[in-house]
Amino acid sequence: MDRPKITANLGIYVYGASAIVLGVVGLAWRDFATNWQRVAADVPHRVALAEIAGVYEISCGAAVLWRRTARAGALLLAVLYFVFASLWIYQVVANPRIYDSWGNFFEEFSLVAGGLILFAGLGQKECTRTRRTGVVSRMYGVCVISFGLVHVFYLQGAASYVPRWIPPGQVFWAAATAVFFFMAAAAILSGVLAGLASRLLTAMIVLFEVLIWAPKLAASPHEHFMWAGNAISIAMAGAAWAVADAINALRVRAAPAATQAD
Repeated sequence: MDRPKITANLGIYVYGASAIVLGVVGLAWRDFATNWQRVAADVPHRVALAEIAGVYEISCGAAVLWRRTARAGALLLAVLYFVFASLWIYQVVANPRIYDSWGNFFEEFSLVAGGLILFAGLGQKECTRTRRTGVVSRMYGVCVISFGLVHVFYLQGAASYVPRWIPPGQVFWAAATAVFFFMAAAAILSGVLAGLASRLLTAMIVLFEVLIWAPKLAASPHEHFMWAGNAISIAMAGAAWAVADAINALRVRAAPAATQAD
């Protein structure tokens, strides 16, 4: 039997650890990552729900890190992140011409894709893993298009997050980032240089955490928004890393088959 294996790829560990970070932040503040996990303030027992979500994220994140429970943990995280993504759908339907809600939906859905691609990659059958990984990676590619569109529609807002000390300027890097997102999405959706593009995309998202979110947290360590933003940033990096690992694993497996065909 072709049994699932957790390889030396780091994506699965980053994805699992990021869920633990989200859970710890949620428990520490007794709140959701409110700008991303859109749970209304008037929801009954909101604090208790936030604490339950925090425990859920920590438990499932820990499960992802353990070989025997990794697949179940990834699926359970995907389910939770899908719930949070779904909470944005009302805003999308109510104001379809305002892209901010679309952008938030796809940010959350990228975390769903990360969990699903891990679930698929740890499956029993090689043919099933390959087919499902290809489908989910393309779902993630659609999310990357949205990342680029956010920078296009809200260029000045995105530019304000770029550190001023990085030359040649904030607007330049906000626009360049949009282009990089579109290029990565095109590669992932087409399969042309998808392995390289997914790795570079992951590196770029990690740089967002290092250059933007971590310094903001250091400057304002008492703000829940900064902790939540860092947690979501790390989670998005984990999802991108998991997708990149899966795409590159498919490429490696396909190489021997292509050689044999020759």
